[in-house]
Amino acid sequence: MRSKYTISQFADIAEAYPVIFFDSYGVLRNHRGLIPGAVETMDRLRKSGKHIRVLTNNAARSPAMAAERLAYYGMKDIPASEIITSGATTRHFLEQKVKHGKVAYLGTATSAEYIIGAGLEAIPISEVDFERLDEIGAVAFLDDEGYDMNVDINLLINILRRCQVPVVVANTDLLYPTTANDVALATGSVARLAEYVLGRKFVKFGKPATQMFQMGLDSVALDMPEVCPGDILMVGDTLHTDILGGNTYGMATALVLSGNTRPESAELEIEASGIIPDYVCPSIGQ
Repeated sequence: MRSKYTISQFADIAEAYPVIFFDSYGVLRNHRGLIPGAVETMDRLRKSGKHIRVLTNNAARSPAMAAERLAYYGMKDIPASEIITSGATTRHFLEQKVKHGKVAYLGTATSAEYIIGAGLEAIPISEVDFERLDEIGAVAFLDDEGYDMNVDINLLINILRRCQVPVVVANTDLLYPTTANDVALATGSVARLAEYVLGRKFVKFGKPATQMFQMGLDSVALDMPEVCPGDILMVGDTLHTDILGGNTYGMATALVLSGNTRPESAELEIEASGIIPDYVCPSIGQ
């Protein structure tokens, strides 16, 4: 990379920030398991008094489930109280805004149970009765799996052509990794396609939207009342979610090259997107 995007060591830049927000996949772990050195880095940050939060666009798991997942991989000291998920922000919206009717969803039953299960009835898109569309109170894009891409997307488009109801997107990620080198279309891509085709705008949660960053800041403020965005370093592997969201919210941002953004393409992606991180690091373990 050119000197304009100098590679920094994560340990050096983290010293300046009392609060550090981490993305999960690609930053703390990847398809192989934990990022080498990640556990040691987190231990060092805690011993130095840093406030840590994990912000993940994975809407399929609750914070408790996400904490269990990290513990399974070997990172056992991150409690559910320090994890903010896009599912949590979506759940809060549905609780406040949808007072009646069923929520038709794309995703897994597990994600629906967590996100929609707050006093609302969830129904898969595939089970919606077109003769009773008046029963639908909202539509939700929840997860990357759990539905037939070839069939259910067309059903969803036809439902939304007939229903003027709120549409929420719990995960705005465009791609998700399937192997070390391959990716697949994620829920955010499907939602963007539906928006374009229908000429509508959906309510989006997850990074880069501000709700997760605000929930993270509010969580830290319980112990650090004077905290402000300038105290926070957002660490992520994806320019269009982690870095764009952090930049927009007024946080410092560090792009790590251990996940979606690869070392060989980082310079081109930064210049092409115009999304410029404050720092670029090989990983949090180096």
